[in-house]
Amino acid sequence: MKVLHMDLGADSYDIVIERGALQKAGEYLDLDRKVLVVTDDGVPKQYAQTVAAMAKDGIIVTVPQGEDSKSIATFSAILSRMLKEGFSRKDAVVAVGGGVVGDLAGFVAASYMRGVDFYNIPTTVLSQVDSSIGGKTAVNMDGIKNIVGAFYQPKKVLVDLDLLATLDSRLISEGLAEALKMGLTSDAELFELFEKRNINENMDEIITRSLMIKKTVVEQDEKEQGLRKILNFGHTIGHGIEAYEERHGLYHGECVAIGMIPMISDDLRPRLIRILESLRLPTAVDLSADEIYEAMTHDKKGEGEYVTVITVPAPGKYEMNKVRFKELYPMIEKITK
Repeated sequence: MKVLHMDLGADSYDIVIERGALQKAGEYLDLDRKVLVVTDDGVPKQYAQTVAAMAKDGIIVTVPQGEDSKSIATFSAILSRMLKEGFSRKDAVVAVGGGVVGDLAGFVAASYMRGVDFYNIPTTVLSQVDSSIGGKTAVNMDGIKNIVGAFYQPKKVLVDLDLLATLDSRLISEGLAEALKMGLTSDAELFELFEKRNINENMDEIITRSLMIKKTVVEQDEKEQGLRKILNFGHTIGHGIEAYEERHGLYHGECVAIGMIPMISDDLRPRLIRILESLRLPTAVDLSADEIYEAMTHDKKGEGEYVTVITVPAPGKYEMNKVRFKELYPMIEKITK
């Protein structure tokens, strides 16, 4: 077991990294109250059932798998269920699932009675290395990702690598794209681990190193005023690609993988592409540069005609620059088929 402490003053919390942690949820989390367990229908049912059974009064809400569940309608329906079940300000919400479930359940917890305790038990690689910590909670609206939400830190996060056993290889690779992102901006050794070592044999180290990077960044810049923007590396173009999910069927991490390619030095690009190919991650997308550019200009991270972009000249080093959107157009052309 390893415990990382997120130091955010009154909002500090522990991140417990331990195989088998789910079975000990009753020891790690305060479940002696009414607990809403939010999960989706792609997560093995026994995960949420295990947590609910440990609660004094456990109620499970299961939403459909996928981004469509990060909606105002689903958010509203869950709040209505809490009201109907008589939840008080002293009760709690637990997310048992991937990034969609964590973002949605966290925003529910932040909003109900102006905030109830929130715990996160991430069940995917992507959520374990990235989205489960840091307090970003949100839903999508009018086709724009994460446009309605709040910064709301969990009370504790349980990272149980045994929960990854049921994932297919594509979901594992998608999550590893976010870990690779961390290595590129902040940890040359993590990047080299992807290049030179067996990834499956080193998942514990990959996830722990990724969480340590994000923890350090969030502690310095909780509300994304500066440094935390490095966690958006690959996301500016990635979100532009993701806007056309119905056409290409790519997952979030796959869009981020493609989005990183134009944002690194020419010397580094072949190395990154080799790693992405070894993970069976895409390196281009069948969209026009015009389509991606149009979607990007609606990204919430834009500031008028400008956007803050992160580029990587070498592993473990980054540069942050404010540029005009139109300056990104030639970079987009590098990843269109």
